[in-house]
Amino acid sequence: MNTFWVKIAIFAVIVVGIIVLINVFPKPQQKAETESFYDVAAKDSKRLLAEPEKVEDAQERKPQQQQKQQPKQQPQQQPQQQQEQQQEQRQEQPAEQPRATQPAPTVEEPTTLYFKELSEIDKIEAERLLNVAVPERSIGRLPMTGFKLMVDTCRQIIRRWPDSWYAYRAKQMLADMPQRFRKRYRVTGEEMDLSRFAEPRPGTKPFTFEKSD
Repeated sequence: MNTFWVKIAIFAVIVVGIIVLINVFPKPQQKAETESFYDVAAKDSKRLLAEPEKVEDAQERKPQQQQKQQPKQQPQQQPQQQQEQQQEQRQEQPAEQPRATQPAPTVEEPTTLYFKELSEIDKIEAERLLNVAVPERSIGRLPMTGFKLMVDTCRQIIRRWPDSWYAYRAKQMLADMPQRFRKRYRVTGEEMDLSRFAEPRPGTKPFTFEKSD
């Protein structure tokens, strides 16, 4: 009988010890949800394939947007007697001193770059090649892969349309590669140089890029 109660006491001590250990040791924190490969690839495609807008088109669009935002004010007809009373009240009130005007907040303007427009045939071909390079850029970030097809496609775009918006994106993608891949594929500084697009050149037109976060 004594042995039976001893066993029960030992079992109870073990159960209590397990409960204490569970409460003492902290629970592993759940890892924050990270974006999947497909989410990142979709964001990259949206950003890199977004075409710029001509400056003249952007300037024409701004007044139209401002007109839509301004509410239409309908004139209110007041009786003649009410108008006379308001006029008398204005004469009795002292003239208000002008208030100090605060400077308007500065608005960050979109970036202006200069590109040559392509013919319809060249534009279709350039879009096709860019749509090959952008997904390959995302695939190259995966383990045990590379950027070979992306690099070859970007170089083809730069060689065929060096002053176009497509060449600008191709140079951006070459510059965004990790350094070890730039060395592997022997990417030159000229292939990554974007400074030429910041200045107007013969045959180019100004385009705007909305700065995104």
